[in-house]
Amino acid sequence: MFKIFRKVIDSGDGRTIILESGKLARQADGAVLLTMGKTMLLATVVAAKEAKEDTDFMPLSVEYKEKYASSGRIPGGFMKREAKPSDNEILVARLVDRALRPLFPDDFHAETFVTINLISADKDILPDSLAGLAASAALTISDIPFNGPISEVRVARINDQFVINPTATQVKEADLDLIVGATINNILMVEGEMKEVSEEIVLEALKVAHEAIKVHCKAQIEFAAEAGAPPKREYCHEVNDEELRKKVWNETYDKCYQVARSLIPGKQKRTEAFENVLKEFMAQFSEEDEVDELLIKKYFNEVHREAARRLLLDEGLRLDGRKPEEIRPIYCEIDTLPATHGSALFTRGETQSLTTVTLGTKLDEKIIDEVLNQGTEKFTLHYNFPPFSTGEAKPARGVSRREIGHGNLAHRALECMLPAEEENPYTIRVVSDILESNGSSSMATVCAGSLALMDAGIKIRKPVSGIAMGLIADEKNGKYVVLSDILGDEDHLGDMDFKVAGTRDGITATQMDIKVEGLSYEILAKALEQARKGRLYILDIMEKTIAEPRPDLKPHAPRIEMITIPRDMIGALIGPGGKIIQEIQRDTGTTIIVEEKNGVGEVEIFGENKEAITEALEKVKKIVAVPEIGQVYKGIVKSVLQFGAFVEILPNKDGLLHVSEIDWKKIENVSDVLKEGMEVEVKLIGIDEKTGKLRLSRKVLLPQPEHTESNSERSYSSVKRDNKDNRHKRNIRRDH
Repeated sequence: MFKIFRKVIDSGDGRTIILESGKLARQADGAVLLTMGKTMLLATVVAAKEAKEDTDFMPLSVEYKEKYASSGRIPGGFMKREAKPSDNEILVARLVDRALRPLFPDDFHAETFVTINLISADKDILPDSLAGLAASAALTISDIPFNGPISEVRVARINDQFVINPTATQVKEADLDLIVGATINNILMVEGEMKEVSEEIVLEALKVAHEAIKVHCKAQIEFAAEAGAPPKREYCHEVNDEELRKKVWNETYDKCYQVARSLIPGKQKRTEAFENVLKEFMAQFSEEDEVDELLIKKYFNEVHREAARRLLLDEGLRLDGRKPEEIRPIYCEIDTLPATHGSALFTRGETQSLTTVTLGTKLDEKIIDEVLNQGTEKFTLHYNFPPFSTGEAKPARGVSRREIGHGNLAHRALECMLPAEEENPYTIRVVSDILESNGSSSMATVCAGSLALMDAGIKIRKPVSGIAMGLIADEKNGKYVVLSDILGDEDHLGDMDFKVAGTRDGITATQMDIKVEGLSYEILAKALEQARKGRLYILDIMEKTIAEPRPDLKPHAPRIEMITIPRDMIGALIGPGGKIIQEIQRDTGTTIIVEEKNGVGEVEIFGENKEAITEALEKVKKIVAVPEIGQVYKGIVKSVLQFGAFVEILPNKDGLLHVSEIDWKKIENVSDVLKEGMEVEVKLIGIDEKTGKLRLSRKVLLPQPEHTESNSERSYSSVKRDNKDNRHKRNIRRDH
């Protein structure tokens, strides 16, 4: 029934990757099942036969979906089914999209859908580094035009050794974790985090990853040949008018070059100047003229792009007048929002981030319930990109994939500089609101986030800054220019977007997208070094505003006190049904969290002011305190009896105050001296070794009359001896 084709890729470490087609999803244009261990990914690709009218771009959609059944789990929530994609699924889809998108022909405009499903999951095999290979293999065996194949691999450095596609356990020990996407000839995409590694180590990691990718690409070519892949389909999604193209170039190029050379500093004014050139060209046509406006705009964009690139390549000038290595003016400010726990404003040219820090308790931690990842996250970073930041008149509708991706990059850049968990009891939320954008708002978020964390008093180990690098390259003569701190136009018109974040001592996160073929390691090395200099320059400016974290939290910031208690006291603190801990929280206005860790109880007390925390802390200490002989306590009389009273000296810890220990003088009626609910000061004079019962004395704290014995213990022994004699006499009378 099935005609199945398989290709086995040897990873060189005893593991294999198997590509299979012909059995599953046979009605898709291409379908491949990728298997590694118990992990299986099903990648399918389908493209429309024709492009939609007036579509002049590549409408590619990439979806990555994790099935809960793949790891033997049922989804949570009311619906009990997979719903909207998680952040992790979106991030993996973006990794695949960024590597595939540049390889579709420029004139191919048919809607294309790439779907990768995780249908079987081994928790120690990370599927994100395999998704790109599965998607590329499905495209390679299909008839969809595609200039691949590509593959993606994870490269990690563990104990100074590079490991390709390490296990989830191994990654935890790595100081470098990168996912690299490439063709057999060129690197296309890089994403990852590091623990302050050098530029040389990053470059070496890229080389190691590319060697592994070459093996994957060769295997896909062989796989397609063995599977009898069909020839790529013929299509015609563009109808060009060469005469019109020539007319547009002849009449607008010089004008566009002059606009570019005018070095207009503002983004909006520069955009208007280029639009005016187009309007002037369009003015020569009347309504009766049959001209294709979409085609004219396409050709004009080509002119615009070439004019800006030639200005850089031939004269070394950028659109805003800067030199290639020059960084835009920077303004830093902290405590911008006085009511927040921490805030900062970072402005670089026309890119601006207003970032806040909010501190919370363990109850505020982000709950993660994904197919392969469950738990909580103590540090979150959210990035918001409203339309007004670029002057667009449109509503903000939900969170975009771009916002999730940029937020994740900034999160990675800052996370490794946060204090260790035992040094930081707080849950931390950083929010970056982009108020203006003209290039590299994600790196502005890194800078503003670092400033805001220090403003909040969070003891980050070192400040972090970020910079976006660009590239303009002339493939004909090999000439190129590496740009520091790129504008939005330079990102759009250029050949590379290379974001690098880190401290003075090394890189903490990076993201790179390359749009041209043949990018050499020489260019990458130059870009990394230029980025390092830019990063240090930005740190110098940031440190003039704040060089290290504030010594303490803001006065209005919530406080957390942490103590450890014996494991067997956790129940006593919580009380039956949580009664005791709830009562403390209600009385003090604090939040108390108790967890058992490493054989002890960890108690966090969270409150809005120091007085409330101190009060709650004292109550907790009393509950978990161990009574000490010789210690004086202020107790509450719980019950009064004929032979004495029971006094609560600590929560749920009562001791007997015998009638003989109430006063130096003889007490005829205990109720004449003590009443229930009365506060009385007593001293713990003994603990019964067998029963643990407490013996208290009040009289030892009172002035002693001259005729009485000075030792309370002797007084207690005398009473005990008299009681024994009385019992002996009663026994004799009973016997007679």
